[in-house]
Amino acid sequence: MGARELLLKMFRYQAWANVELLDAIDSLSAEHHSAERHLAIRLMNHCLVVNRIFAAHLLVETHHFESDNTPHTPDLAELRAGHAATDQWYLDYVGTVTPAILSESVAFAFTDGDKGYMTRDEMLTHVVTHGGYHRGEAGRILVQVANGSEQAVKLPWDTYAVHLHRTEPERRLQGQAN
Repeated sequence: MGARELLLKMFRYQAWANVELLDAIDSLSAEHHSAERHLAIRLMNHCLVVNRIFAAHLLVETHHFESDNTPHTPDLAELRAGHAATDQWYLDYVGTVTPAILSESVAFAFTDGDKGYMTRDEMLTHVVTHGGYHRGEAGRILVQVANGSEQAVKLPWDTYAVHLHRTEPERRLQGQAN
């Protein structure tokens, strides 16, 4: 498997994991756990903003973000739509980009003004690992709520192995004697 194929699998996983986590955040009571829900939404909004910033870097275009998060907190429906569109953009990009373009280095500026210089495949890897880190933070919030509350909280099972076996259930049949 080449780098592009692996990146495509990683972005499919990220799109799946984002849906799983946003569904779990939606299970948090806005009345009883408003602070935790707000923080989880802010974390996922940060991921969305960073994903959009790096999409602009990949295209060598200017983004219009002044920070790595927005001043306002979107509602969950807006956040869900933003992630769905951005996840699809990455799937389309990775599905069509050539290995030569992936290996090209791009100069850019971070939102704090520091200079950056990464290959496109490094940027794509950053987007996937960055999202996993912050989904983990949001997942930890959900676990804390679930452990300290009587409210049933849907906890995501955000692992690549789970994703592969849910989206390709025939994998579980491999290696079994007939």
